[in-house]
Amino acid sequence: MIRLEKVTKRYGESAAPSVNNLTLDVPEGSTVALIGPSGCGKTTTMRMINRLIEPTEGRIFVNGEDVTKADPVKLRRHIGYVIQNVGLFPHMTIAENIAAVPNLLGWDQLRIARRTDELLDLVGLDPKEMLKRYPRQLSGGQRQRIGVARALAADPSVLLMDEPFGAIDPIARTRLQEEFKQILKRVRKTVVLVTHDLDEAIRLGDRIAIMRAGKIVQYDAPDAILSHPADEFVAHFVGIDRAIKRLSLFSVADAMRPGVPSLSVASVTASANLRDALSLMVAANSDVLAVVDGGGMVIGQLTRDAIFSI
Repeated sequence: MIRLEKVTKRYGESAAPSVNNLTLDVPEGSTVALIGPSGCGKTTTMRMINRLIEPTEGRIFVNGEDVTKADPVKLRRHIGYVIQNVGLFPHMTIAENIAAVPNLLGWDQLRIARRTDELLDLVGLDPKEMLKRYPRQLSGGQRQRIGVARALAADPSVLLMDEPFGAIDPIARTRLQEEFKQILKRVRKTVVLVTHDLDEAIRLGDRIAIMRAGKIVQYDAPDAILSHPADEFVAHFVGIDRAIKRLSLFSVADAMRPGVPSLSVASVTASANLRDALSLMVAANSDVLAVVDGGGMVIGQLTRDAIFSI
């Protein structure tokens, strides 16, 4: 779906490259998170895909088309783009913001209206309440949802996201990340996500590319990166607590056992992740939790040993 072949970006002939001979394949329908220390080239790499930044060398393909030879304006109309500060047009209503690209593509107004309602519903906002509002009348989380809706308006196959939840408070950010993950299951897009937050990369990425000095030092599934860092730099970057981070990749349902705890113990839902379940165990000073379904009925148990066996 997206392929970067030996891509280099230099700002000035004598300057060290910001991106250095980088090759990367992003499979169709997957989410790839680019992460690394400041200045490693992750944002430059992403912005070259839609040619907000022009590569110095190399080729970039999207859906088989060499985008370095495409009209950049037309290219960007077919690639969704979400940024940290949203970038909504302040003088336009929410309806007008979402309709911006479909209008440029010549969609008729009925089709645009239907698509706008559909997208607001997708991101969990009520069209009746939102359509006539302006960005200044929304919370940060609501603006970020509108940013996602606008990026999806023309139904692009590719979505680029640059620190999309970075300006949101931690509690809202985690909730939006989970909601966005569910949205991606419904709309199936190929996503390149730039983030400085490893937990976000683990939560959203099917694969993670860890970058350093313009190069990719490890590109793999989150579980593989946390279990088997490629070198000392990656091990240091993912942290000494990487085994704990890895537990967030698994749900309680993956480790629960049959039976009902004999004592009155704390409970956890089957859909919760094992990292949160272990935290609950520590807080409750217990080696076992009751596992409950959405209705609160006990359906099994989770032991500390079962968590550690994952």
